[in-house]
Amino acid sequence: MRGPQRPDAFSDGDPPLELTTFVGRSAELAELTAALGEARLVTVTGVGGVGKSRLAARVAAGWESMCGRVELAPVRDPQFVEYAVAEALGLTDHTARLPREMLLEHLAGRPALLVLDGFEHLAGACAELAAELLRKLPQLRVLAAGRRPLGLAGERLCALAPLGEDEAAELFTDRAREQGLEVADGCEVRELCRRLEGIPLALELAAGRLRALSPGQLLQRLDDRFRLLATGAGPLTVPGGPPARHQTLRTAIGWSHELCTPAERLLWARLSVFAQTFDLEAAEYVCSGDGLPAEDVLDVLSELLAQSVVTREDSPAGPRYRMLDTVRAYGAEWLAGIGDAGRLRRRHRDWYLGLATWCELDWFSPRQGEVAARVEAELPNLRVALEFCLTEPEEAYLGQYLAGSLWFCWVGCGRLAEGRRWLARSVELESEYERSRLKALWVLGYVAILQGDTVPALTALRECRAEAERVGDATAVAYAEHRTGCLALVTDDMARAETLLRSALERYQDIGELNSNVLMAQVELAMARAFQGDLPDAVRLCEDVRRVCEDHGERWARSYALYVLAYAAWQDGAQDRARELLAECLRNAHAFRDLLGSVLSLELLALVTAAQGDPAEAALLQGAAGRIWPSVGLPLFGSAYYNAPHERCEAMARRTLGDARYEECVREGAGLDRATAVARALGHGTVRPLSALPAPRGPVPPADTATLEEPAGHAADSTPGGVTGRRGGRPGQGRGGGRGGR
Repeated sequence: MRGPQRPDAFSDGDPPLELTTFVGRSAELAELTAALGEARLVTVTGVGGVGKSRLAARVAAGWESMCGRVELAPVRDPQFVEYAVAEALGLTDHTARLPREMLLEHLAGRPALLVLDGFEHLAGACAELAAELLRKLPQLRVLAAGRRPLGLAGERLCALAPLGEDEAAELFTDRAREQGLEVADGCEVRELCRRLEGIPLALELAAGRLRALSPGQLLQRLDDRFRLLATGAGPLTVPGGPPARHQTLRTAIGWSHELCTPAERLLWARLSVFAQTFDLEAAEYVCSGDGLPAEDVLDVLSELLAQSVVTREDSPAGPRYRMLDTVRAYGAEWLAGIGDAGRLRRRHRDWYLGLATWCELDWFSPRQGEVAARVEAELPNLRVALEFCLTEPEEAYLGQYLAGSLWFCWVGCGRLAEGRRWLARSVELESEYERSRLKALWVLGYVAILQGDTVPALTALRECRAEAERVGDATAVAYAEHRTGCLALVTDDMARAETLLRSALERYQDIGELNSNVLMAQVELAMARAFQGDLPDAVRLCEDVRRVCEDHGERWARSYALYVLAYAAWQDGAQDRARELLAECLRNAHAFRDLLGSVLSLELLALVTAAQGDPAEAALLQGAAGRIWPSVGLPLFGSAYYNAPHERCEAMARRTLGDARYEECVREGAGLDRATAVARALGHGTVRPLSALPAPRGPVPPADTATLEEPAGHAADSTPGGVTGRRGGRPGQGRGGGRGGR
């Protein structure tokens, strides 16, 4: 039934890979698929562990139009529901607008299926969001999976019952075979399935015990557990509480828990502090101690894996582990019951605070790509750590430090909107540790600049500088001055931008600071020099940045240096070289989800394409860039300087194509999603590796930035400087290598 998918079908919200076989449910699959064909909102309900998520994912995988699956179990704050949906759809937005606006824009005019999985603890927020999306997007369908309905008009409910006896036995024997065990579908297996009422999670937990116990022994122990429950003496008895089937699942989980060794129970409880997934290093740090040595964690975790309490999955950041929500909730109850939840949450916070510190340092290194993948995988846990810090008064300074230390994630990995929310919350809190708040302030100013929100940006940066001067924090002064210079650059005050950026670079030299931010200050200075007509100085500054980046394996700031070098190459008439530089810039920016770097590269690539004689393709690239700009901010910052290449490209293309054909090409480009546009831009022409390019050809004739038509004379003479002009001679020898302003 699966038809051709749109190019953007499934992104970050891909249905989970099925690591085990899907057993039975043919009737339910048909029923759910038919319901989605008739109703725009369908909710699969049922008790925990009955297989709602797996069934919804199976249906979504066969859906013909664009799909996105949102896993809501790790989301704690109702305000983050919209962010979670946008993230699942692979949307990146640098502006200050609400994610809901972005969702409405992205999904408008296209058939789509949105899967909301595990929403019950956020039912109100999910219902409100789903209602608005369905009301404003007539081609959207929503498939929800949870323990309760959303409660909206027009909602079609599909109550998922446990497996029938035959399918339950098939599931049990199948899971045994996956462990290399052959179990006959006999009376004992059938009775075990009946006692577990066909609940898939309960059956999988039972099958996980087959290495040590036969089906008969499992049945005997389960009978003992049920008798204990019936007497009212068991710890899981909830008088007048959950329905029988839910009690059955809790009993089955509790029975599996009782079969664990003390070390396995302890690790099970402690692992419940993690959100969504975690890696071995985190588990060894957070969960060790007080009865569980760190060196034993791997062995105990392996046993929980064998028993289906924990599952393993691969990710770009390496192997990771996950607990099903029902199993995690059971562990969390035990952790609270033994009075250890607060301590474990602090250990969890400490680990992710350390991880953010390490990632910030390693961002300025050859491991930049690894850092981006690691932070992407750890975002749910980082959010939990941030929430913990910002809701505990004595932890506020750690929340400020953590939000500030993640600047590279907010800025370099395309999460400005989320970063601004955390940063704004953090700076509102009182803290005795002023340096942590100062860092959060300059990062907040930086994020607001990139969102085009100049007044809040200037307010944050002025407060940061005033407080930094008061307490004598030279590092924060340098960062506040740098970002104020960046603000002047994008608002066309080139003289002020140059003054502030040169001063900031001198301050960085004085304190021995060298990292991606420092290099970006030099790139921004180069851009200011280029806009003022001094292209040779701009080239000198960016070649210096490129050398330092190559020494340190830095790719993000290097991309922006390549952009300026490409701008200079275009001015010099070296169109092939400009294209090579821009292709590398675009590849890196897209890999980091950096929308600003991507759209700037596309804009300049359009001009190069027009100069190389393909105005139709140039107009198409302008259309593709035009689709991205609303997610970045004001197109080309509203800057006359940044807009000049765009205007020249448009004039060239219109002159050759005519207005009607030009507009047609722009509309075609606007119909491309970001990944397709990037692939189109990179596939145009022959792209050689940068190592194969000739060296720069000496001084580049400057151009008049108002028209960019004819070469003009030099602007003011440049002054010595640059990141390699610091005290000590060689880059990287300063004491601040990658400290990020702490």
